[in-house]
Amino acid sequence: MSLTPPKGGDAMIQKILIANRGEIALRIQRACREMGIKTVAVYSTADRDLKHVLLADESVCIGPAAASGSYLNMAAIISAAEVTQADAIHPGYGFLSENADFAESCEKSGFTFIGPRSETIRLMGGKTTAKAEMIAAGVPCVPGSDGVLPEDDAIALETAERVGYPVIIKAVSGGGGRGMQVVRGKDELLNKISIARTEALNAFKDGSVFMEKFLECPRHIEIQVLCDAHGNCVHLGERDCSMQRRNQKVIEESPAPGITATQRAEIGAICVTACKRIGYRGAGTMEFLYAKGKFYFIEMNTRIQVEHPVTELVTGIDLIQSQIRIANGEKLWLEQSQIAPKGHAIECRINAENPKTFTPSPGEIKRWHVPGGPGVRIDSHCYSGYRVPPNYDSMIGKLITFGDTRASAVARMKIALSEMAVDGILTNIPMQQRILRDELFQKGEHHIHYLSDLLDKPE
Repeated sequence: MSLTPPKGGDAMIQKILIANRGEIALRIQRACREMGIKTVAVYSTADRDLKHVLLADESVCIGPAAASGSYLNMAAIISAAEVTQADAIHPGYGFLSENADFAESCEKSGFTFIGPRSETIRLMGGKTTAKAEMIAAGVPCVPGSDGVLPEDDAIALETAERVGYPVIIKAVSGGGGRGMQVVRGKDELLNKISIARTEALNAFKDGSVFMEKFLECPRHIEIQVLCDAHGNCVHLGERDCSMQRRNQKVIEESPAPGITATQRAEIGAICVTACKRIGYRGAGTMEFLYAKGKFYFIEMNTRIQVEHPVTELVTGIDLIQSQIRIANGEKLWLEQSQIAPKGHAIECRINAENPKTFTPSPGEIKRWHVPGGPGVRIDSHCYSGYRVPPNYDSMIGKLITFGDTRASAVARMKIALSEMAVDGILTNIPMQQRILRDELFQKGEHHIHYLSDLLDKPE
């Protein structure tokens, strides 16, 4: 077997509708063009000037600027696929990428959904059902409640005593820190459960919550997997996503500092076994908290991740093309023994936001100059004259550097950030530069709460 997959045959998917926007839509389109696959871009009225829309073989406006009427409009997207006679639909990340109903609708309408089966998305989309399945598969999990926390104060208090304070209350649906409350003592437990339920109901229309042990200073480590529809599965090593602000990732890297080859092989093998158990298909990511040498499963993302480029750079495997080939029914062309990280990659998310207050900064980009040189990659849909709309996530690009060592990748990232010029809007580049200068980050000893503490300190 080879890291490079064989060329597709006559049955290869011929046309893919990209049900997303921004940098991931352009990334998918580039993979398709390299494979000789035609693309259909769908866009909102705010996004007619997106780069991938201008470069697509066909494009269809699917609704207004509000995502609810466009990128979250399942009927409009499927209708666009029908009109353009697409073979498959790639959801990217965010929006409908982990919506089981959308995946099911695509398949029922005759389109290949480039992702897992709808039943797998449903299974792993519920944090409590996913955790139960992982426990059954032998995956280490954070101690906590047995599924959804019932609306019984006595059971809640008893569960917290069993788990041990501090505990954290989490929304069963959704993420991003919403519906999440840390509880440090018995006297505040019931009130914070009530707050979490209200937040979850408002954010996700589901007030269900569960309880877990709160780990004070863990790292966020995730394992990338690739599985075909024939029962074959491999893991592609780990990423460290510990540099976070309000549960949103800011910097990601691979491999994770301090994780040994033995640890990687052990947790990777556990993830592969779990994926085979649930019949997983496609690219997926199993996320863990890591503390005192132990991994604790928290959730699985059944889609491509924002941070997938760092894995691509250290493994040499194109994850988007892999998704497409697996969706096309091909058998996995990789064996686990072939996969080993080489070098080190770091990704900085570039956001259109005030670097001090973090408020969004939409508007026209007057000048867009990106860095270059050895080991530098930029994934972005932006260009000079592009107007960043106020309607969507503030991320406008990802800057990725690669080196033989972590120190080399960090040095290249510092240079790349200093060369990047974005005029007309504010960006978080100054914050990224501050992180890169930080002594603890340079040592690779940060954790998921570290950035919040760092930003609270005066420069």
